[in-house]
Amino acid sequence: MTKTARSVFSFGVYLVALGLTLVIAPNVPLSLFGMPPPDEPWIRVAGMLALLLGYYYVQCARAELRRFFELTVGARFAVIVFFAVFVAFGFAKPTLLLFGTVDVVGAIWTALALRADTAAPA
Repeated sequence: MTKTARSVFSFGVYLVALGLTLVIAPNVPLSLFGMPPPDEPWIRVAGMLALLLGYYYVQCARAELRRFFELTVGARFAVIVFFAVFVAFGFAKPTLLLFGTVDVVGAIWTALALRADTAAPA
């Protein structure tokens, strides 16, 4: 498995774990970040989406789908931008930005791994 595939695989595992947690016990991560318990199903819907995205990340990493890896970098950087806008407009508390830091760190890891894998001899 290439360095890039490992970074995407790891992020996929994170998404699967986050998704399962949000579906099964959403109060656990929400309370850690000072967010109120949900009274609507949307957090579980978001969990299901994270779980399914995690599946894609894991499977694409196993298949070494470089184009997918490249596309994930920009998308993961966009997460923190959206979260910052949500906070700026008062739709969410600033603690939401903590969730986005995982995406930024993962995007940086994947971007650096892409560069390293490209520079490495075949």
